[in-house]
Amino acid sequence: MGSLASWLFRLRSCRRVRLEIIKRSDQAKGFVLLPKRWVVERTFGWFGKYRRLSKDYEYLTASSEAMIYVAMLHLMVRRIEAKTLF
Repeated sequence: MGSLASWLFRLRSCRRVRLEIIKRSDQAKGFVLLPKRWVVERTFGWFGKYRRLSKDYEYLTASSEAMIYVAMLHLMVRRIEAKTLF
């Protein structure tokens, strides 16, 4: 069992997680948009705008998780604010 699979197996005892690997089509040539991947890529792009999330500065994973919550809260508040102004 690979390291990713063993890590996921250990994680499932305390959290509800699912790993879905999307394989690229063998017939595809050049760039092909993979389903749901753009959502993850876009979110990581948003995180890059925040200094503490642009690199792996945190020692504890709990600190990194907290900073992700702060960044997402900031994004949501800005969207709510924009909707209420117009």
